[in-house]
Amino acid sequence: MERSAFRISGFLAIGGLLALTALALAVTVPVLRASGPHPWMLAVVIGYGLVVSCAATGFTVVNPNEAQVVQFFGRYVGSIRQPGLHWTVPLTERKRVTLRVRNFETDRLKVSDADGNPVEIAAVVVWQVVDTAKAVFAVEDHVEYVAVQAEAAVRHLATSYPYDAHDSGRASLRDSAVVSEELTGELRERVELAGVEVLESRTTHLAYAPEIAQAMLARQQANAVVAARSKIVEGAVGMVSSALDRLREEHVVELDEERTAQMVANLLVVLCGDRSAQPVVNAGSLYA
Repeated sequence: MERSAFRISGFLAIGGLLALTALALAVTVPVLRASGPHPWMLAVVIGYGLVVSCAATGFTVVNPNEAQVVQFFGRYVGSIRQPGLHWTVPLTERKRVTLRVRNFETDRLKVSDADGNPVEIAAVVVWQVVDTAKAVFAVEDHVEYVAVQAEAAVRHLATSYPYDAHDSGRASLRDSAVVSEELTGELRERVELAGVEVLESRTTHLAYAPEIAQAMLARQQANAVVAARSKIVEGAVGMVSSALDRLREEHVVELDEERTAQMVANLLVVLCGDRSAQPVVNAGSLYA
């Protein structure tokens, strides 16, 4: 798990080094002036140089929306997230990890949907590193890990739903809200190991494979025609029923069963026909 590394302000550390330099000069310069160089001065100079060189390895700069994972001889010390100049444990190795929000778009994957039809699908995933320790140590490469898991999740999603839901109440790949929610949830579980959070995911491409696209287009058109016809018939039956009820209530005309059936048939032909009906005027009596 990520934890904060030891750090102090880099400017404060620079001030400390300057104070140490002033102290060293204050000790050695009077001696040099009074009695000249002494053998122990060489040891002081070498020691001072080693201290400064070692301390200088602790300086690091953290950019905005970045973090640095600090290791001391293979041991995880902690992470630095605050931007600016810092001084941390000397002789440590630091690895930069970006905290920016990233986008990843999968390739167009050819898979079979829940009905066995080959479809092409692609998705875009918006993600961000939230645990730098996991991102560096839990997986080999967290960017590649997200890419592989995203493609695996998209393939699994495509096999779980049909391209088109022919039954009412059944979700399909074309239901973007349902598909996006499930894809995001599955991706969050898959990439949690790498210290990554998926913010959003959506399908960017969805189509039947070219070899069946024409046949499926004809099927979709037929389904649309059937649905439209069903709606028309439902409305026509309601209109005919309302017309007959009005005729009975207002005593406009009394019709026997045969004439009622004929009137219903004529009205349905007029209301459900593809073309405008041509009226036939009966100039005789009601039954002639």
